[in-house]
Amino acid sequence: MQKGQIKNTEWLWGTHAVIHAWQNPNRVIHSLLVTEKTEKIINECELPSGLKRPKPDMVDRATMSKRLPRDVVHQGIAVQCSPLEETFLSDIIIKSKTNDNITLVMLDQVTDPHNVGAILRSAAAFGASAIIVQSRHAPEITGTLAKSACGAVEHIPIMRETNLSRAIEQLQDNFFNVIGLDEEGQYINDIEKSGKTCLVMGAEGPGLRQKVKETCTSLLRLPTDGPVPTLNVSNAAAVALYSLK
Repeated sequence: MQKGQIKNTEWLWGTHAVIHAWQNPNRVIHSLLVTEKTEKIINECELPSGLKRPKPDMVDRATMSKRLPRDVVHQGIAVQCSPLEETFLSDIIIKSKTNDNITLVMLDQVTDPHNVGAILRSAAAFGASAIIVQSRHAPEITGTLAKSACGAVEHIPIMRETNLSRAIEQLQDNFFNVIGLDEEGQYINDIEKSGKTCLVMGAEGPGLRQKVKETCTSLLRLPTDGPVPTLNVSNAAAVALYSLK
């Protein structure tokens, strides 16, 4: 365990990731590291009424780098915090019974934390409620993922499911339209939009696994054209979420 590390905590770094965590009343903060240049950012950061935070610890960049994982781009600011409380699929299903306008994103073995972070950011921007991933084939919520998400990890819960096909069936039983993004599908802008939607994205290269694909309600594709007709999975998620909005 590194010096200054508290058991069962994680480090987040980068300006946006830290500010959103600092302002989140559901996030327990143990310590905050700032440099002389970034202290002003925290001093000007507005907190919800009654939210108490520890006094920032000013250090130089070299000291901060020693406290964090190797070679991270921390931008001179980092926070040590407890993980957020876990959200479960049943929570979202209960919420959907009184809310007919819910969009979810399911990631089928998308393992790159940068991609997952970027998808979280798009989910937050386009009003999605949660991300669903497979328990064993998805990255942990690390500082790298949180920095890529630009603070979205504080707003969009990540739910882990052992069996994605079974999770799809649960959603379908509760009137979700489960849409798989796949090259074999019809154009996404040709469909009628529905209130309860789950967008399923596959890993780059392999795409959706066969069982997951077969379980989806429908398959859709993006109307891409040109010499490079495919998109990075995070870019494809952003376009699809906008199309379904």
